[in-house]
Amino acid sequence: MSAIDDFLADAKRRMDRSIEATHQEFNSIRTGRASPGLLDRIAIDYYGTPTPLKTLASIAAPEPRMLTVQPFDPGSMKSIERAIQESDLGLTPSNDGKLIRLPIPALTEERRKELVKVVRRVGEEGKVAIRNVRRDVLHHLRELVTKGEVGDDEERRAEQQVQKLTDEHTKSIDDLLKVKEAEIMEV
Repeated sequence: MSAIDDFLADAKRRMDRSIEATHQEFNSIRTGRASPGLLDRIAIDYYGTPTPLKTLASIAAPEPRMLTVQPFDPGSMKSIERAIQESDLGLTPSNDGKLIRLPIPALTEERRKELVKVVRRVGEEGKVAIRNVRRDVLHHLRELVTKGEVGDDEERRAEQQVQKLTDEHTKSIDDLLKVKEAEIMEV
């Protein structure tokens, strides 16, 4: 396997990771439906350590407009409630001592438009990450040419492959973005 193949394989891996990260971020952005993924970004200060909520509690969506959070340690109930209230999700928790209930209010038109802007920003960040991978790989290819390890023709072919990879991955993010926007705007 040549150095060019190594660079291309690495670029594909890194671009795939960018798409996966963007997808994860999209899942944590609220739509009209309750989804346990909404709480993925929430971290609780647990004995001085920021800890992801999903490691401290079981999260479920028993109804389309309700999430429940059941802490494994009842002592963490207050800090979990506080973290949810202070998050940008706009949810108001209520607890009965054992379980935190999070009613998911219907989204207003204004809030939907705000969320679409957030989703577009996240999508753009994903595309920027992909373009950064492209820039790194092109830089390494030029270094190979400068050192004389690779000819100009090989470099041009590799650049075309990198551009093709970039276009495919950017399109994947655009597709994810369309789906997420439609999900948010769905009443």
